[in-house]
Amino acid sequence: MKISFLIHNAYGIGGTISTTFNLAHALAERHEVEIVSVNRHRETPAFTLDPRIRLRPLVDLRHEKDHPSFGRPAKVYPRAEYRYGQYSELSDRRIGEFLAATDADVAIGTRPGLNVHLALQAPDRTVRVGQEHLTVENHPPALRRAMRHAYPRLDALTTVTEADAAAYRRTMRLPGVRVQALPNSVPDPSLPPADGNARVVVAAGRLVRVKRYDLLIEAFATVAAEHPAWQLRIYGGGEEHDRLRRLVDRLRLHNNVFLMGTATPMEAEWVKGSIAASASSFEPFGMTLVEAMRCGLPVVSTDCPYGPAEIVRDGTDGRLVPNGDRDALAAALLDLVRDDGLRRRMGGAALENSRRYGPGPVVEQAEALFTELAAARAAGRPAAQAPAGALGLAPRGYAARDTALAAAGTLLRTVRKAKR
Repeated sequence: MKISFLIHNAYGIGGTISTTFNLAHALAERHEVEIVSVNRHRETPAFTLDPRIRLRPLVDLRHEKDHPSFGRPAKVYPRAEYRYGQYSELSDRRIGEFLAATDADVAIGTRPGLNVHLALQAPDRTVRVGQEHLTVENHPPALRRAMRHAYPRLDALTTVTEADAAAYRRTMRLPGVRVQALPNSVPDPSLPPADGNARVVVAAGRLVRVKRYDLLIEAFATVAAEHPAWQLRIYGGGEEHDRLRRLVDRLRLHNNVFLMGTATPMEAEWVKGSIAASASSFEPFGMTLVEAMRCGLPVVSTDCPYGPAEIVRDGTDGRLVPNGDRDALAAALLDLVRDDGLRRRMGGAALENSRRYGPGPVVEQAEALFTELAAARAAGRPAAQAPAGALGLAPRGYAARDTALAAAGTLLRTVRKAKR
């Protein structure tokens, strides 16, 4: 089949871009795949693209900012969407022209604004799949209203966690739309896994407040006091860099905590460590957790909404601690620092359990979904909802909570109808 991804800017750097490229690369093994980038700001993509995949830009920001339509506001792209200021009448028209002419069997939007375009403008012959890379709770009420208006014309909406799929079913009520978790995939490692001998804890991601690197550094101060040979290496760049540097200096951890800057790819840095750590207060998925586990590192993470509880099996391949609890984070790190055998056993379990996020298993799930959606569209009926956990993601943590709430809501509505 022919599969087309519609993305904001395939030439930049970011989680949505990398996960889109990962899935596209895996699908290209058996399908015709193209990535349609609304915007383009440079000659070549920052990430390597499989030569079998066609990359097509719609608006070239290097040459078209003087176009008369570029300065006029978008009308289809929802105003409440975070990226609205980067869209225009020109991008509205180019997206509409692309969708009207597409011969794709499956078209996939990668953010709410593009999902709205897809829902409203894709031809009837094309299966329409919207992706959610954040969470429904992330979006302001005005955007959710726009989504409720347009999304019922989608065939499916995929989320990266079961928790968010349950939240969508509970709060959005999209009749006839298949709402299903489809996790991000991480390529198979090319390096031997970590052996658990290095006295290094590794963390990675944007240096922003939601990642709570300050909490991680404070927790690691307890580790360093007991085990001064251990290091914490934090990879990434962002607005919090200077504040974190001052915190390291204030805690006198300059021999133990290092802000390493960005590293691409991260695989070579993960395998130099023995433990991965995350102190985020919110994670729609937790891509770095999967990357670390695929390199053989056990993970110590806060049990924040939504992803970690679905990725980490507490006590088996890592540890989950209460969100925002510095002392619990320090204690969990110390458990693995003190016990070489436990660290290695959990690292081995992490390597094995994270295989479910490899390209093969994820692509099999995507192909099964697309095939079901195509059959349903051809028959003129909506695709049946998949049961929670049907794709190998058992509803745990926030997913279990929201699945229970959704079930309770359905039961309550059934009882009310029976009383009428």
